[in-house]
Amino acid sequence: MAGHKYKGYTNDGKPLKIAFDVDGNDTPDAAIQQQETATVKRTDIGKGLCFISFGSGSSGNCAYLGTPRGGILIDAGIREPVKYHRKKKNPERQDVPTLDQAFTALEHNGITPDMIKGVLLTHAHQDHMRCLYAAVSRCHCSVFCTMGVMAQMLQRCRISGRIRDHHVPIFKEIPFRVLDMEITAFETSHDVKSVGFSIEYEGERFVVATDMGIITERAAHYMSRANHLMIECNYDLKMLTEGHYPQMLKDRVRGEQGHLDNKVAAQFVADNYHDDMQYVFMCHLSKDNNTEAIALDTMRQALEARGLSVGDGSNAASQSDRNVQLCVLPRYNVSEFYILA
Repeated sequence: MAGHKYKGYTNDGKPLKIAFDVDGNDTPDAAIQQQETATVKRTDIGKGLCFISFGSGSSGNCAYLGTPRGGILIDAGIREPVKYHRKKKNPERQDVPTLDQAFTALEHNGITPDMIKGVLLTHAHQDHMRCLYAAVSRCHCSVFCTMGVMAQMLQRCRISGRIRDHHVPIFKEIPFRVLDMEITAFETSHDVKSVGFSIEYEGERFVVATDMGIITERAAHYMSRANHLMIECNYDLKMLTEGHYPQMLKDRVRGEQGHLDNKVAAQFVADNYHDDMQYVFMCHLSKDNNTEAIALDTMRQALEARGLSVGDGSNAASQSDRNVQLCVLPRYNVSEFYILA
C-alpha cells in the first residue's frame, strides 16, 4: 500500500503517522498444519488465555502462553538447568531465571511440562534460544521456526545438531495450529532472520512483536489487530544518544534492523488502539538505555493523549474500568501470572 510510514522509518524520535488500511482479507490461503495432542483438562488456570514471562531483555527472553489444554513457550533464552552448564561460568548470565525456575513457576500455576507442546522461536540470538535444546528435551516438544531461523541457529550458535529432530518448519503468514491455538508468523526487521507471532484462541489474539528496528507494514497488520500486544520498548532515544555505547553500536540499535524506541512503540499503540485491546506488555527494555519509569511514562502519555484511561495490569477493583492495561515485563524476574480472557 502506498503512503505507509513504517518501512524505512529510522527511529529518529519523530511521531509516526499511520496511513494504511487493514482489511483483514490479505492473509494467504493455506492448508492448516494439524498437531495431534492429548487433551489435558485443567480447572485451575482459567478458561481462556494465560501468560507469564520468565525474563525479558538482552540477558534472556522466555514466556509461556497457553489455554486450559496446554500451551507453548515463546523463545527459550533464559539460563539452562545446572546439569547443562560447562565448567566455564558466565557471570553476566547469572541474573535471569533458570529453566528449572521457569518450570517451577509454571507448576505453581497448574501447568506441567507435558502441557507444553512447542517452542515458538523468533530468531537465533542467544538471548532468545540459549536453553532451547534443554527445553524441548524436557518437554518432548517441537520447535516451531522458519527454515531461515533454523539455518542461522545451526550456523552461528552453539547448539546440538539434534535440535533438527524437534524442528517443525513454519512459513511466514501461513497459519499453523498447536493444540487449540492458531498461530501465524510474520516477518520483522532485525539484523538476523526474525519473525513475530500472532496467536489466536477463541477470537482472542495475542501478538508478539520484539527485536525490530522498524514496524513494517506487514508487522503492523498483525500488531494492530491484537487484543493483547507484547511489544518491544527497547530504548529511550535521549539515553541512547548521550550514553556510553560506541557510535557503531548506537547506530546499530537505532537502525532499521536494530531495536524499537519507546516513542515509536508508544505512538504505534496509541494510534492503533481499539476497544478490544486489553493488555499491552512492554518487553525487551535495555538495561543501559532505558528505565521502566521512562518507558511506562512514554507509553502512558501517548495513550492518555488520546483520551484513554490506563490501568496497571493488576487485579485491583480500581483498575477494572480502565480502557487498557499496561505492564512492563521484568528484565530479570518471573512476572505475574496473567489470566487474559
